[in-house]
Amino acid sequence: MDIVDAILHDHGEQRRLFAALDEAGEDKDSLGKIFNRLKNHLESHAQAEEQYFYPALLKKGEGAADSESAEETTEDAIGDHNEIAEALEEAAELEVGSDEWWEKVDLANCRNSAHLSEEERQGMPDFRRHVSSDERRKLGIKYLAFQMEHDAHYEREKKDVDEYIEENQAA
Repeated sequence: MDIVDAILHDHGEQRRLFAALDEAGEDKDSLGKIFNRLKNHLESHAQAEEQYFYPALLKKGEGAADSESAEETTEDAIGDHNEIAEALEEAAELEVGSDEWWEKVDLANCRNSAHLSEEERQGMPDFRRHVSSDERRKLGIKYLAFQMEHDAHYEREKKDVDEYIEENQAA
């Protein structure tokens, strides 16, 4: 399985889960369960990308579409992951289904939608162009294995963007 295909599959799942929250309406029990699954999925997805996708992109990418470099793409993505997680953490502290909760969920959805668009327009084309299909498949298996291991619960630690880039460019 190509890592880009695995990530695109996850993006579809994220869109589906945000839509499911809207469909759940005022059913607070369902809202809570869907939200918890979405939050965990986004946390483990971000960490898997940060372990397997972005380090390879930093080493081999050159920038694509409206991104000047792989470093710029990565910097934006890690910052996005932090902002999405922050909105979800704030929502998790609020009463499920309250107006304030919905504000934070909507904020996470907006941030996530913008992130997916950038990643699909910038990072993925750059990755496909500069990372061999054999390496993409190997990374895809590692990515999926990480996801399976953390399917039930995962809490990603917020990352310092500059420190992340420095560590992964040197590795």
